[in-house]
Amino acid sequence: MSKSIKLLAVLGLVVGVAACDTSQEEEFVVVDPEPISVEPTYTGKYK
Repeated sequence: MSKSIKLLAVLGLVVGVAACDTSQEEEFVVVDPEPISVEPTYTGKYK
């Protein structure tokens, strides 16, 4: 029975270490905003 207890303890330790692993990097996407359009200026009636 002591072998099964040791096996469970080792498995629990491995699972605990794997759960605390923080080496995974989070991915994020940067989206460029659309350029602001310029409003048309008044140039006269027939130009």
